[in-house]
Amino acid sequence: MGFMDKFKNRFKQDENAEEVSTKYKEGMKKSRQTFSGKINDLIARYRKVDEDFFEELEEVLISADVGVTTVMDLVEELKMEVKRQNIKDTKDIKEVISEKLVEIYYGDDDEKIEGLKLDKEDLSVILVVGVNGAGKTTSIGKLANQLKSQGKKVVLAAGDTFRAGAIEQLEVWGERAGVDVIKQGAGSDPAAVIFDGIKSAKARNADVLICDTAGRLQNKVNLMNELSKVKRVIEREVPNAPHEVLLVLDATTGQNALNQAKTFSEATNVSGIVLTKLDGTAKGGIVLAIRKELNIPVKYVGLGEKIDDLQEFNAHAFVYGLFADMLEETE
Repeated sequence: MGFMDKFKNRFKQDENAEEVSTKYKEGMKKSRQTFSGKINDLIARYRKVDEDFFEELEEVLISADVGVTTVMDLVEELKMEVKRQNIKDTKDIKEVISEKLVEIYYGDDDEKIEGLKLDKEDLSVILVVGVNGAGKTTSIGKLANQLKSQGKKVVLAAGDTFRAGAIEQLEVWGERAGVDVIKQGAGSDPAAVIFDGIKSAKARNADVLICDTAGRLQNKVNLMNELSKVKRVIEREVPNAPHEVLLVLDATTGQNALNQAKTFSEATNVSGIVLTKLDGTAKGGIVLAIRKELNIPVKYVGLGEKIDDLQEFNAHAFVYGLFADMLEETE
């Protein structure tokens, strides 16, 4: 059974499937044009699958920001699979590449989409971290909108009290999504704002509290101490919280995003990644690098500017977004 058949089967079970795959296909146009273009070019130049072909394939994958370690593993697995299936002709390798990319993402886990872990009985707290400019506030607004449309009562806490305009920006998103924003003045103690946020969310019987945090990296130690302090307040006030620590990364920063993820993981036990601006980069392979090298699931991806363009991450739809034209050709 080829990748396209598996892809279609997976999506038959889901009525939003077509819409989801179209969003990925449109949102990943830049990555696809570069990636598919290079692989098609490679397949056109090499008739047979040999060592030279694999060497060039490595270069293509590395240039798509898949990450060196991930690429080495992937190519090793491809070589074994090519032997196993006795593939001689390069045009038969497209499906194998797409399947291996999905496998790399899921590893040994079963292929379930990793949604948010929320408390069904009580208040759920989501802590959102990341450097300024990665799209943190925008992602919070879009996530609030999504949770509200699922019937949940959502409150936002404006914990980024250092950056000029951050509180106002969150208020604008709060209005768009139709949710309350708990705030104090600029420069106030972030942990105090989050504490207020928890009290207010409980008083309003909210289902979810989403906490914004500071993200300036000029002084890493201070920032990480600040985040640890916020996390302690949450842990003290709500049992088992934070239920999620989402790290917002800008896909267009490539390998730099990987370094940020390592730094933030040390301070806050990041449980999931929100990868923004995936529509703005030709190097979508960063998704695989994050998963493989940090072992943190990507939970959401930003595929555009609109309020509903934050999508739950789906590795099948992602690989389809990378290969759509090629896979449809082989159909």
